[in-house]
Amino acid sequence: MKRINSIEMVETTRSVEQIVQGVLTSDGAGVKLTRVLGQPLQRRLDPFLMLDAFGSDDPKDYIAGFPDHPHRGFETVTYMLAGRMRHRDSAGHEGLLQSGGVQWMMAGQGVIHSEIPEQQDGVMEGFQLWLNLPARSKMTPAWYRDISSEQIPEFATPDGAKVRVIAGESHGVAGAMQREGTEPLYLDIELAAGSSFAGKIPTTHNAFVFIYRGAVSIDGREVSEGRMGILSGGGADGVRVIADGAARLILIAGKPIGEPIVQYGPFVMNTKEEIFQAINDFREGHFAETH
Repeated sequence: MKRINSIEMVETTRSVEQIVQGVLTSDGAGVKLTRVLGQPLQRRLDPFLMLDAFGSDDPKDYIAGFPDHPHRGFETVTYMLAGRMRHRDSAGHEGLLQSGGVQWMMAGQGVIHSEIPEQQDGVMEGFQLWLNLPARSKMTPAWYRDISSEQIPEFATPDGAKVRVIAGESHGVAGAMQREGTEPLYLDIELAAGSSFAGKIPTTHNAFVFIYRGAVSIDGREVSEGRMGILSGGGADGVRVIADGAARLILIAGKPIGEPIVQYGPFVMNTKEEIFQAINDFREGHFAETH
């Protein structure tokens, strides 16, 4: 882990505009999860379409996984805190997502994939984020990348934060992924009791935090475990996060696309006509069978 000798200077911190409690639901073949970000917030948090948090030590909550299903028009980012998940898709890719690792898939013009647990017991915990694509990129060929835990850069700051940089850049440390257009920032931040984190966020970006251990304070407002805090814009150059007790959170930000969002299940396009085309293409077998 890299040790940073100086912290980023944030002149004006973003505040917490809204606190969101996720909705308990299930997806795939009955996997229990919490939908933190869904369609009602897609415009406000453009370019992000969805955030699901999952975590259980009961195999009945996750063992059936996510059998073959299609996607078109966006990217999926799965961050596994604990557990093992096997990925297979119709583009011929296969990989094993393990604790601390990330699966980054660009569905583009269309892909069918499955995500099936490779464990019979123990904890399975993590997040899946959906990142929208601009119209010019929605019909590009699908691709996939496995990022092991060891490939994710980490650093520690003088004020007691330990940070994993999944995407973007923080404190001069480049993340495991860089994406043009949406310029996503994805940080996993661990704070010891009494510590804090200060980091730059471009003023152009929408941003939010999700607290998955403990609680934190941002500009005087507490965000507790299991809740998302939508961060204000207003020209602030970054965010300061303070933890009285031990806490862990993800900080996510991205540059808005500013285009129409039309979603039908696993398809996200710009018009209803493009959605109808996606449905027809899938039904007619233009999304290849999973290898």
